[in-house]
Amino acid sequence: MNKNPFLTKSPLAYELPPFADIAESDYLPAFYAGMDEQLAEVERIINEPEVTFENTLVALERSGQLLSRVAAVFYNKSSSDTNEAIDKIEAEIAPKLAAHSDEIKLNQKLFGRINHLVQAEISLNGEDAWLLRRYHRDLLHAGAGLSEAEREEIKTINEELSKLQTEFSKKVLSETNDLAVFVDDLQELDGLSDNQIKACKAAAEARGISDKYMIAAVNFTGHPLLRSLKNRELRKEIMQASLSKGLRGNDFDTRQVLLKMVKLRAKRAEIFGKSSHAQYSLSEQTAGSPENVHAMLKKIAPAALANAKAEGREIERLAKLDGIEKLESWDWDYYTEKVRAEKYDLDTALMKPYFELESVLFNGVFFAASKLYGMSFKERPDLITYHPEARAFEVFREDGSKIGLYIADFYTRDSKRGGAWMNSLVKQSHLLNQLPVVVNNLNIPKPPKCEVTLLSFDETTTLFHEFGHAIHGLLSDVKYPRFSGTAVQRDFVEFPSQVNEMWILDPEVVDNYARHYETGERLPQAWIDKLNESSTFNEGHATTSYMAAAILDLAWHSLSSNEVIPDVEKFEEQAIAEYGLSYHCVPTRYRSTYFSHIFGGEYSAGYYGYIWAEVFDADTGEWFKENDGLNRENGDHLRKTLMSQGGSLDSLEMFRNFRGRDAVIEPLLKRRGLISNA
Repeated sequence: MNKNPFLTKSPLAYELPPFADIAESDYLPAFYAGMDEQLAEVERIINEPEVTFENTLVALERSGQLLSRVAAVFYNKSSSDTNEAIDKIEAEIAPKLAAHSDEIKLNQKLFGRINHLVQAEISLNGEDAWLLRRYHRDLLHAGAGLSEAEREEIKTINEELSKLQTEFSKKVLSETNDLAVFVDDLQELDGLSDNQIKACKAAAEARGISDKYMIAAVNFTGHPLLRSLKNRELRKEIMQASLSKGLRGNDFDTRQVLLKMVKLRAKRAEIFGKSSHAQYSLSEQTAGSPENVHAMLKKIAPAALANAKAEGREIERLAKLDGIEKLESWDWDYYTEKVRAEKYDLDTALMKPYFELESVLFNGVFFAASKLYGMSFKERPDLITYHPEARAFEVFREDGSKIGLYIADFYTRDSKRGGAWMNSLVKQSHLLNQLPVVVNNLNIPKPPKCEVTLLSFDETTTLFHEFGHAIHGLLSDVKYPRFSGTAVQRDFVEFPSQVNEMWILDPEVVDNYARHYETGERLPQAWIDKLNESSTFNEGHATTSYMAAAILDLAWHSLSSNEVIPDVEKFEEQAIAEYGLSYHCVPTRYRSTYFSHIFGGEYSAGYYGYIWAEVFDADTGEWFKENDGLNRENGDHLRKTLMSQGGSLDSLEMFRNFRGRDAVIEPLLKRRGLISNA
């Protein structure tokens, strides 16, 4: 342990973890030492004879630094570059961490001290006052106010849930890798670009298969290549493989795991006197209750399905010209592109040469951040990160002062989980004198060596989106680690990322980055106009698919602990049908068996948060239109009132400080084509 690199703060700039010195054998000893250290720190707190804000709350915020260091590095590693040894460590440590967290949050002496400070109504202001209020609510939500027997039951449930969540995630990753589709004949890939074909070839070679082409499965339903592949049988094979994830009765089948999780979450909620996990979870979110969420979703669902069916009729008309009598889910994306070309004279596949990764990153994403917030970025190839493909960038303010580090890990690999996300290696905190180190992970297919990386418009959108989360972490300006960066209520966390998407087609931004990678030609203005004109095109499909997943999440987490679900697939079908969202051409974005957001991540009873946060985002878009768009004055207002505040204020209060009022839903309905823009 004396040589364990986690024992002390990293000596590197920004406290970047010393990845060159970290071995897999360092993780478990550091985890156990970190837990022991924090428990000793808590013991010292509760043994202080006098109860003060400083020796209780501030001391708690200072505790657990060793554990935080190792956990940040390990869980970044396990999600972006796992292996058998890392999986084994995670299986061992996950329940231990759950038990450790409960040992602190359910400590009655600690709760007594915090409760005493609340009852004493001590004079506190700003972030200090919110810290006391949040800790008190956190501990009550964890179960500190329950009886001893109930607390012990909560501990047991939490440990088991942590094991099951880890098991679910690993099964989904293994199943996703196992469901890659291999193609023997190049002719079967007709419709793909040369770069896409080369990427399929490179993916197969990475698996040690030199004579085939590989189409790797993705985490959501369907596949981006379905919009280009002419071979209908291959499209069907890809879609059916996607829909079968976790349902094949093999070692990676996730049905029993998720059913156990649902039952345990419901049981935990009932111990708290709640009718369901959804009610228990949403009581701490901006939505407040499942009823409030359903009230909003039911305003959207009928119009979304009606739009999807109208889109389906247009698509089926073209499909019938190719002899297809019944439109299927694997046909939708392919014929959608044909309708788009016919209706808007727009072929998004032709745009990829204009979305070259380096230009999108430097001249698009970074450029917009510079124009709005005055941020600048300098790549630091000298800094060693956790993987050779993860690149580090130093981030500065206009005056040259340091903001933090941004790490970008763009490419897909078998050792990386699906999707795209942001996480922190170091959280900004004035108390701990720390600047942020944040990471973005995407899953862009890696091109062959020496080839450029060309993005689809969707991948470009994803990069802008995830960088919005990164900005939230980088611009954090709070005292306490509890509130750093993205530590807002769960159903508000997608707001900063969705706001950042608005700059993709901003005239100044798109003109700066969307250049043909070979000729330097600007993306034709006519195409940009068509993208804007077609902004609500296919939104019926997108909204219906997303809504079905959000409803599935709420349906699972509205069950009581004594309800028995004998058939996962029938439960899904019934839940979606009862909400009036059934349409065979538009499958849910995630089926339960690969719904990692809710069974492998932190979004249980919270997947609605994307569209909930989009209400705030769309209203923010209107504010920018009213205030001359992308400029430093607007960026400073957004930064000061919201982006820098982390979780140091109530999320709705932050939005009111920014907007001057509560959000309204109409801008969202217009954006998604659910009401007229007239």
